Amino acid sequence: MSRRLSLAGQLLALQVVVICVVLVGVAAVTVAQSTKRAQDIEGRRALAVAETVANTRAVRDALERGEDDYVRVAAESSRSVSGSGSVVVVRADGTVVASADPDELGRTFPVGDSTVLQGRSWVGEGSLDGDRAAVAMVPMLGTEDRLPLGFVAVERPYPTLLDGLAAAAPNLLTYLGLASVIGIGGSLLLARRVKRQTLGMEPAEIAGLVEHRDAMLHGIREGVIGLDPRGRVTLVNDEAIRLLRIPGDALGRTVQDLGMGEEMREALLTPDESRDRAVASAGRVLVVNRLPISSRGRAIGSVTTLRDRTELLELRRELDLTRHVTDTLRAQAHEFSNRLHTIAGLIELGEADEAVRLVHRISSSRSEFGATVTAAVRDPSIAALLIAKASQAAELGVDLRIAPDSSLPVLAGELSADVATVVGNLVDNAMDAASLVANRWVEVELGLVDGEVDVVVRDSGAGVPPGMEREVFRRGMSTKETPGRSSAAAGAGERGIGLSLVHLVCTRRGGEVTASSVGGSTFAARLPAEPAMAGS
Repeated sequence: MSRRLSLAGQLLALQVVVICVVLVGVAAVTVAQSTKRAQDIEGRRALAVAETVANTRAVRDALERGEDDYVRVAAESSRSVSGSGSVVVVRADGTVVASADPDELGRTFPVGDSTVLQGRSWVGEGSLDGDRAAVAMVPMLGTEDRLPLGFVAVERPYPTLLDGLAAAAPNLLTYLGLASVIGIGGSLLLARRVKRQTLGMEPAEIAGLVEHRDAMLHGIREGVIGLDPRGRVTLVNDEAIRLLRIPGDALGRTVQDLGMGEEMREALLTPDESRDRAVASAGRVLVVNRLPISSRGRAIGSVTTLRDRTELLELRRELDLTRHVTDTLRAQAHEFSNRLHTIAGLIELGEADEAVRLVHRISSSRSEFGATVTAAVRDPSIAALLIAKASQAAELGVDLRIAPDSSLPVLAGELSADVATVVGNLVDNAMDAASLVANRWVEVELGLVDGEVDVVVRDSGAGVPPGMEREVFRRGMSTKETPGRSSAAAGAGERGIGLSLVHLVCTRRGGEVTASSVGGSTFAARLPAEPAMAGS
């Protein structure tokens, strides 16, 4: 198998071909110009010879007296001296008097389209021994009366192609030398520059790398998207298109043109490096890893990888609901155990009446809260959740209450589960925050307005630290942090996912969740009854 030329060799060969083509063109033009100049020169020379013979008085007198021999000698002498192909002297009646060809003597000379018979000199083309030649005809006039005696016709052969090449050879050799030096030198410099820019790789190697890159890019299961410094997409694979729900023709378009959510746009365009950042986008939770790229100290863009963690977080959501139930049952068991011990002690002390009154107080308190919840919340799942949370609140010494204007009807199954997730996480968050202060209370407000479920949870905790109103939802929320910190402050850690689940559920349905601090923390969530077709 023959070895292919390197890039430098290909460029050099191409340059040599270009030089040869240019030289052939230059040679053709040069020879054509030389031939035209030679033809003009031969025409002028023929005219000069014809005028010399026609204006020689001795020749005119000899022709006028009929001395043909003298005319022939003079004509042949002029032909030999001037190097002309033919010098012909013709009388006024068209009869040839003198010619180098004896067969022409006495014959009529063909004038053609010449104007010599009108008394004017003429220069044109003719044929000499079958080849093209310059022809000049000059009239001869009498010495005394100036009457036409005849005319002189001179033919001079044109130079051949070889003669033209020989005349142009010096210039062509000069052009060839200069073009070869410039072309070869330029080719070597260009090949060296291209070689440096392609990192020493040949075109076949570059094509192979591109093919391998495309195969790898579209074969991996992680989404990959590359951006230039202006935020335009330079590479994107099928998985990234699926995860971000962007058009397939995203290459060359800016991030703003692709309809992504604000949080995802910020994650892609941030100048800083990001590692394992959880971002909600298009109804999914994506783990984003962004790496800025620079070359020779100059920023050339960034590469971001995307991993889908929605299913994992959905599983964590179900486990979180299970944890809520477990914690509630544990709190209730602990509470019932303490109260049974109290009742047993009163009976042992003989205070049966006091034991009965204690049972009535406990029953009345729980029945009153349960009645309040069931009156305001018709959905059984959410009502049961709130009633169960009351036991946890009692264990923590927190007053859990329902806002007076709360009113929530029975919800569809999926919406009910989503609202339960939001309420459970927000209430847990609020109880942990309120348990750290002296005045401990948590208030839950629920309502269905214009096809949207509104959930507002207020607490008496320390509140959300300034500047973290959005950050707490991005990184998740942990209620297991150091005492003395609010739940919102704990959200800066990496342990909890409570608020991130709330944010995910809300954005997946096309709603939102916000946080503020006015006399404690206030978390307001909005969940449309119908889930959005495409999340932001």
